Amino acid sequence: MAGGVLGVGLFLFSKLSGAKPVLKKKLPGIKYPVYIRIGTTDASVLRQVLIERQYDLDLPLPTLPRIIVDAGANIGLSAVFFANKYPDAAIFAVEPEESNFQLLKRNVSRYPQIRPLHMALWGESRQIHLIDPGDGHHGFQTVKADEVGNGQRRKVQAITMEDLITRLELNYVDILKVDIEGAEKEVFENSLGWIDRVGVIMVELHDHLKVGCREAFVSATKAFPEEFFRGETVIRLRKRINV
Repeated sequence: MAGGVLGVGLFLFSKLSGAKPVLKKKLPGIKYPVYIRIGTTDASVLRQVLIERQYDLDLPLPTLPRIIVDAGANIGLSAVFFANKYPDAAIFAVEPEESNFQLLKRNVSRYPQIRPLHMALWGESRQIHLIDPGDGHHGFQTVKADEVGNGQRRKVQAITMEDLITRLELNYVDILKVDIEGAEKEVFENSLGWIDRVGVIMVELHDHLKVGCREAFVSATKAFPEEFFRGETVIRLRKRINV
């Protein structure tokens, strides 16, 4: 999948050397090539987002989305997908992990409507710890400094959704995509100040990582009566509108 013979050769080189060579990949329906690291979870993310197109839904909205927040943007493939599906939307791609963020910037560099933000979406605006539990580049988790967690730690800046909306001077977020490895619990537990300013939420819930994620999400989205599923992603709409 990741580049035929060249991809296989780079994968073997990665396994033998420990290096993570970057492969350029052109995909149907995607305006510009994207870049993935061989020997990482990037290939599976690419397959899920740009080939299986897990976020490709015909949402019953009155107008096309104008503002999209992509929380847990990883290397930017979901932001790239949204930019191709909704070329007139402003997209804010939020990613805390440094190596992912650097590749995210490379992947979105030709899309002026995508703004990369090097931070973590969380329940408080403060410095927290980012943990690498060893599950691949898509599995980094955020915790408080005194919270128990396995893996190497580094400090990152976190921001609440309410503060993010204020900082970016947004009136309304048409689509909020959330894939943040359990931190959705804190985000949705602290949603009172911003949930009324979001129209659609696409979230991957991680109760296997942190108990209470689904409960917090369901409680926060009581005003979102329409629900759909696409793989592991739950999609909730504030109100169904016939167009």
